[in-house]
Amino acid sequence: MDYFTYQNGTMYCEDTSLEQIASEIGTPFYVYSAKSFTDSFNTFSNAFEGRERIICFAVKSCPNIGILSLLASLGAGADIVSGGELDRALKAGINPQKIVFAGVGKTRQEIHEALEAGILMFNAESEQELDVLNDEARKLGKRAKIAIRVNPNVDPKTHPYISTGLKKNKFGISVETVREQFRYAAGLDSLDVEGVHCHIGSQLTDVSPFADAAKIMVSLIKDLRADGINIKYLDMGGGLGITYKDETVPKHEDYAKAILDAVGDLDITLIFEPGRNLSGNAGVLVTRVLYTKDSGTKHFKVVDAAMNDLARPSLYDAYHGIKPVYETENRITCDVVGPICETGDFLARDRDIADVPVDGLYAVLSAGAYGMSMASNYNSRPRAAEVLVSGGKYYIIRRRETYADLTGPESVPAFLRNR
Repeated sequence: MDYFTYQNGTMYCEDTSLEQIASEIGTPFYVYSAKSFTDSFNTFSNAFEGRERIICFAVKSCPNIGILSLLASLGAGADIVSGGELDRALKAGINPQKIVFAGVGKTRQEIHEALEAGILMFNAESEQELDVLNDEARKLGKRAKIAIRVNPNVDPKTHPYISTGLKKNKFGISVETVREQFRYAAGLDSLDVEGVHCHIGSQLTDVSPFADAAKIMVSLIKDLRADGINIKYLDMGGGLGITYKDETVPKHEDYAKAILDAVGDLDITLIFEPGRNLSGNAGVLVTRVLYTKDSGTKHFKVVDAAMNDLARPSLYDAYHGIKPVYETENRITCDVVGPICETGDFLARDRDIADVPVDGLYAVLSAGAYGMSMASNYNSRPRAAEVLVSGGKYYIIRRRETYADLTGPESVPAFLRNR
């Protein structure tokens, strides 16, 4: 279902005009549909009806605490990869017993904080990490529940930068050697080995790699139980994609069937970590045209959003649809570029799009995942505002940054003062 539609020639998010928001808070801004998040989460979870499951939203995809609070109200947990994401999840009201902590480089401080918070489980990625987890748990007089992340060497058939389940990737422990690591972890005095974890990549548009990985995990769980290690959780990670352009993405029901067919009647609690699949098409980036240029060989639309606001086109050469906020039949082939002093600062290149005039508005689609979360202050640009729409009302869930925000953490050293 499309939550960004035209009403009388103007684009709306649910029942709220994007032009109205732009006129009241300025541009650029991210705007998210609460109904999109709600419907996507419920559809995902309901696809596994009848099975014990925990749906842990991948915080890295869209970390605003307003969004996380909405998901918490729906019963979501959180997949985190840093202490900062833990703090966000807790502030948003997510139950610590629905939080899983992944990532190859957890610090002792982050582990300490997560143990104190009482999270469900750490997804460990190396033998050295197992030792640190055990040491920190012992110091606190606690037990750390862990899963070990398995690298199943399954090709996710996605962009190489977001492929994580092949031997050449940095994530997890090889499926050929991981059983030994499980035995090692089970012998440590302050760890409870309760899960297996895998995550093979992002933006997958085929369920077969998920099914292949699930079969490998099920076989491993049976072997581990035979070793006397009582595995309670199978964490299949995330990775199910969205439609950016013309991709055909499996329905949640098809994804669930592929996983459940592989799991069979295994007595296990399933954990999933969807991020982009819930957030990607729930948000757009609204930007205003500042100038138009014609170089003789190229046309350019210079807009007030840039690569610091949405990095994916520059970073991955990723496609994001671009539509006018006001419908028009006029078309142009052009580059949509931002104000940053980099040739790589573009939102689209050689794109046939609506010909929006100066001061007109574009909506950059499918920007809810890895948009604001990857934004920076490059060129000392304040980051955009974020807005959550529910029906006919909108709520500012992150104000636009000011210049004072940019320099607030900085200081001039004493020897340079009063010169």
